[in-house]
Amino acid sequence: MASKTLEHFLHENLADLKSKGLYNVIDPLQSANGPVITIAGKELINLSSNNYLGLATDQRLVDAAIAAASKYGVGAGAVRTINGTLDLHVKLEEKLAAFKHTEAAIAYQSGFNCNMAAISAVMDKDDAILSDELNHASIIDGCRLSRAQIIRVNHSDIDDLRAKAKEAKESGKYKKLMVITDGVFSMDGDVAKLPEIVEVAEEFDLITYVDDAHGSGVLGKGAGTVKHFGLSDKIDFQIGTLSKAIGVVGGYVAGRQELIDWLKVRSRPFLFSTSLTPADVAASIAAIDILMNSTELHDKLWDNGHYLKKGLKELGFNIGESETPITPCIIGDEQQTQEFSKRLYEEGVYAKAIVFPTVPKGTGRVRNMPTAAHSKEMLDRALSIYEKVGKEMGILK
Repeated sequence: MASKTLEHFLHENLADLKSKGLYNVIDPLQSANGPVITIAGKELINLSSNNYLGLATDQRLVDAAIAAASKYGVGAGAVRTINGTLDLHVKLEEKLAAFKHTEAAIAYQSGFNCNMAAISAVMDKDDAILSDELNHASIIDGCRLSRAQIIRVNHSDIDDLRAKAKEAKESGKYKKLMVITDGVFSMDGDVAKLPEIVEVAEEFDLITYVDDAHGSGVLGKGAGTVKHFGLSDKIDFQIGTLSKAIGVVGGYVAGRQELIDWLKVRSRPFLFSTSLTPADVAASIAAIDILMNSTELHDKLWDNGHYLKKGLKELGFNIGESETPITPCIIGDEQQTQEFSKRLYEEGVYAKAIVFPTVPKGTGRVRNMPTAAHSKEMLDRALSIYEKVGKEMGILK
């Protein structure tokens, strides 16, 4: 018989979320996750995907995946440390190190796994982590898992970082100190102040850790936020994902050889989880080859990002202070944000509402993710729908 306690907990809390406009409904796609998608038989312009460069549906990646699955099978068959390391995994990691301008790299099953793995493999209860208050949930969970003292730093506030680093260093309580930040913050599209962060890190001997999930493939002509600022030799941990601009699935840590050697013997997701599938690895290698040999997709992404941002701003939407193609339309109220997203859907645009707890209460937004695969005609159509719905709901004058 089912637990009455659990039944009561679930019923009460699900009802509470729904009443506050915080319950997320998942919409299954009936098509590939391209610039136009099909949901429940309806075609929609897709502005919610992380497929920044359109590589998730690129035929070159599809062909590479099919060839690898035919040769190696659909699964690697074991964890990396037993016999789940294929020559493909080695090739991918060598390619990632070259891509990120580091000595070595290690691949994981997801970007989330990277942060769970890498932070706790190096930091422990005798250490402290200075973490930006808007860091991704996976960073927060990785910090918690490490059992290190977490020192919350005001978002992109270098004075606050310096003061807290100084206090932590001078307290003498910690063996190691780390500063950790997203490279690009996914909800607002702003970029971390890496040059200033590095200055503070050098002053107080902080380990530097950058999660570049939304920067790789987007900034630095594709190589990421660290390369954008010319700091490849100054950042200890570069975290990336294979699931966004790369268009596949997985994640990686890039850094010096000794760091990668340590992660291979001490990071639990590497030790205890079956390795990435051959098809995913081969497709990722193909994607990185494309990025290293051409900036065409990168340039198209930025062109489309500027175009959409300009159009939404001219209409009168609050698009925040994004410095990247990520373009939030900040509505505020959670219920109104959900209704706005729903009306966009009805008119032909899929732009998912983002509300608490993903963003602070009262800052609900529809987050737009233009990609290299969108045409100007698609973006013009989306803008006309935004104008119609915005005026209808009183968000625009």
